[in-house]
Amino acid sequence: MFRMFLYSKIRDVRITGVNLHYEGSITIDEDYLERSGILANEEVHVLNVNTGTRLTTYVIKGERGSGKVELNGPAARLGMVGDNIMILSYAMLSPEEIENHEPTIINIEK
Repeated sequence: MFRMFLYSKIRDVRITGVNLHYEGSITIDEDYLERSGILANEEVHVLNVNTGTRLTTYVIKGERGSGKVELNGPAARLGMVGDNIMILSYAMLSPEEIENHEPTIINIEK
C-alpha cells in the first residue's frame, strides 16, 4: 500500500503577480523549483497565509532568478501581490520508502 507524504515545501514566499486572464496555474522562479525539487507541470497545493485559502493547481516554470511567484487564471482571485504563501508538493511512498523519507523545505525570505 502506498501512502501520500509531503515531498517538498517552498515557504515564506510572496506573490509577485496575478494574471486573471490566463489558463490557470502558478508561475514559480526556476531557482525555487530546482531547490525544492518541484517540476514544471507538477500538481501543487498553494496555501495563502494572509487569507487562509488553499488551492490545487500546476506549476509553470518562471524565469530563473526573477523571483516570480504568480497566480494565474482563476487562482489569481485567491491572492494579492504581497500575500505570504506556501507551496507544497506530495509524493506517494511505499512502506519501504516511508522510514527514510525527509521532505525538502526551503525558505524564501524577501
